[in-house]
Amino acid sequence: MKSIEELSEIRQRTLEEIKLRKDRNYTGKEKHVLVCGGTGCTSSHSMEIIKRLEEKIKEKNIQNVRVVRTGCFGLCARGPIIVVRPEDTFYAMAKVEDVDEIVEKHLVGGEIVERLLCKDIDGTAVKSLDDLNFYKKQHRVVLKNCGLIDPENIDEYIAFDGYKALEKVLTSMTPEEVIKEVSDSGLRGRGGAGFPTGRKWEFAKNSVADQKYVACNADEGDPGAFMDRSVLEGDPHSIVEAMAIAAYAIGATKGYVYVRAEYPIAVKRLQIAIDQAQEYGLLGKNIMGKGFEFDLEIRLGAGAFVCGEETALMESVEGKRGEPRPRPPFPAVKGLFGKPTLLNNVETYANITQIILNGASWFASIGTEKSKGTKVFALGGNINNVGLVEVPMGITLREIVYDIGGGIPNGRKFKAAQTGGPSGGCIPEEHLDTPIDYESLIAIGSMMGSGGLIIMDDSTCMVNLARFFLDFTVDESCGKCPPCRIGTKRMLEILEKMVAGKGQVGDVEKLEKLALNIKRSSLCGLGQTAPNPVLSTIRYFREEYDAHIKEKRCPSGECKAMTKVMIDKEKCKGCSACSRKCPVNAIQGELKQPFEIDQDKCIKCGVCIATCPFKAISRV
Repeated sequence: MKSIEELSEIRQRTLEEIKLRKDRNYTGKEKHVLVCGGTGCTSSHSMEIIKRLEEKIKEKNIQNVRVVRTGCFGLCARGPIIVVRPEDTFYAMAKVEDVDEIVEKHLVGGEIVERLLCKDIDGTAVKSLDDLNFYKKQHRVVLKNCGLIDPENIDEYIAFDGYKALEKVLTSMTPEEVIKEVSDSGLRGRGGAGFPTGRKWEFAKNSVADQKYVACNADEGDPGAFMDRSVLEGDPHSIVEAMAIAAYAIGATKGYVYVRAEYPIAVKRLQIAIDQAQEYGLLGKNIMGKGFEFDLEIRLGAGAFVCGEETALMESVEGKRGEPRPRPPFPAVKGLFGKPTLLNNVETYANITQIILNGASWFASIGTEKSKGTKVFALGGNINNVGLVEVPMGITLREIVYDIGGGIPNGRKFKAAQTGGPSGGCIPEEHLDTPIDYESLIAIGSMMGSGGLIIMDDSTCMVNLARFFLDFTVDESCGKCPPCRIGTKRMLEILEKMVAGKGQVGDVEKLEKLALNIKRSSLCGLGQTAPNPVLSTIRYFREEYDAHIKEKRCPSGECKAMTKVMIDKEKCKGCSACSRKCPVNAIQGELKQPFEIDQDKCIKCGVCIATCPFKAISRV
């Protein structure tokens, strides 16, 4: 077991070794080559890049250069990412074959490899990470260590004030003072509901039992969401430490992290963090010599979306089928194994250490009056800068889309943003200047959710989008309660008729009636929020529903059953490119003469549209 004094020595020694990552004015000779080791960059061979860097540095006998695998830098659209510190040079979309040039030119010759520098949306090459517009409006609290430290090295976490918050609460704060600090900060649950975190902790503390538990929801089932995964991959000790603090505050001795098995890198690094914390005596008995006991273990989920609901998650942790329980009793009274349980999600816990170290007033100074702090979003869809962003509450959607996200690709127009995943709603262009906070989003028919933020351009059919999310919900429903099991299926059937060109007058009203009944009578949050994408698209894009039903027309041209792919004979040059690419031989014609499409054969795949060099083919 490491004593508080030994932890302080580790902090000072390791900080001296890696201070060039914290001190931008560092003037020493040492360099650190930071390579993203998150899932996105790993899938693009960043591990091979690391291996080649280490081999080349050893081959050249270069001294004072260390290669460090980190977590996600956030700008996933530009991965794999390599950052050389202390100069902070940002290389993007690196390949294994680029490594030799980086080593020869930069690490040996001191010359920046200009062709590999990350480029901003306007094409300008930037030499430093902080020069990118993507980062300028971000405020990193949860992600402060991601892309900066080696997530598999506990000493590096300790060097960046790791386990200092746990030391503070064990040596100078009572459980009541910890809960008050969390309450005063204004932190609200980042899993979607936005319930005050301090109040939830207080409920769990006030429950009397011989055993209590803390649990972490890392199930993260929203399509396109990867916030929690990235925290676990890039800074797993922050969750271990925060859960220990929560356990101290409510009087628990055991904790569980429920994480989906589809996150192998996150699971691996979290287990390494738990093992390292146990080795250092930061988990187990008599932590830091203060008589506090806390153990932590991982439970793997099989990917069921409903297990993101807290009571279904607890059923799964107990080894049962993941189905929600009726509430009350609430988990703070009767949770895991019938005992009082505190459950927060990854992002909520990731704020705790910073609140303890910097104070409630510091955290409360960020964000808005009712929505304090920052929010992490997985920014995806039709956006240039796909990636992970952390912004202060109250920032507008326009700022996220255009200033951070870099706008819409291919010159297309913004149409809507989906927040909250399958449980959220669509925000149209008229609400681009809406502040991103809990109350503002609810007021316009959406919700914060866990942090998925999907951007759609004007090629998106909103009726088909609603159908997509209902299809997901129907597939993921546990089936325990009839409103969700049957009602969402009936809604999906109506939407499927619409996109097939078979919608009928009155279908929209049926959807609204079903939606309201499902929201009122479903057992858990999955069913209660499942109709949201349908209701919000009807609210803001009713004309698209009417076009599908009354005109048998899809305005965006996305619904294949109601569109034709046609060749403009005036634009067609008879080059035959479309004919040669057509997978079903539906395009015929003579060279240098306009070609034609056999509509009976055409499967509307769009290959010809993408192939035509003269833009002569389109959906009508």
